Amino acid sequence: MVSAWFYNAEDKSDPREKHQYSPNRPVSLEELAQFGVLYKFVDASSPYDDKINALCKERDYKNRDYVCITVSSMWLDIAGQVVVFMLLINVSPTKLPDYENKIKTFFEEHLHEDEEIRYIVDGSGFFDVRDKNDKWIRIAVNKSDLIILPAGIYHRFILDTNNYLQAMRLFKEDPKWTPLNRSAEIDQNKFRKEYVRDFVEKGSASL
Repeated sequence: MVSAWFYNAEDKSDPREKHQYSPNRPVSLEELAQFGVLYKFVDASSPYDDKINALCKERDYKNRDYVCITVSSMWLDIAGQVVVFMLLINVSPTKLPDYENKIKTFFEEHLHEDEEIRYIVDGSGFFDVRDKNDKWIRIAVNKSDLIILPAGIYHRFILDTNNYLQAMRLFKEDPKWTPLNRSAEIDQNKFRKEYVRDFVEKGSASL
């Protein structure tokens, strides 16, 4: 079952740690939905194709692939900020062009112009997303968690200390992964503006 909390940016330890405040400041699924983040539990310990197929039909997802990610211990400290370099050790022979550079950029704050849908088949990791007040929320995903991030939300991803995650990626069109790193220019992106209008200035999403 997914869990979420406010990310403690003052904690300068390994980014793969939980980075919780003391005491912890949890965030509920209802609060996540207020800024467009959706969650569904789909048991990965039993056959799940029918449930995934039903979701794909409901939300018009046409394509899917699988990725299996581990992380090497390559760290670089630049101006006091920890930058994570991740290496893709194994990936299914589906489309993930230029994979080494893409894995390295996962922890850079970015958005996509399409929904980001991840179904965790095995392993665990963290998605960090910005809330309505531009604060980081850390979402811990584990086996059987399915998470949907709306187009236009600023976010990033990193493995946790288990250093392993296997996930199914779902796409509305052809598989693609185009990150747009945060900048003043990207703040004016059409999909970013639509996200701000629909969630920062308005209401919540539903699944």
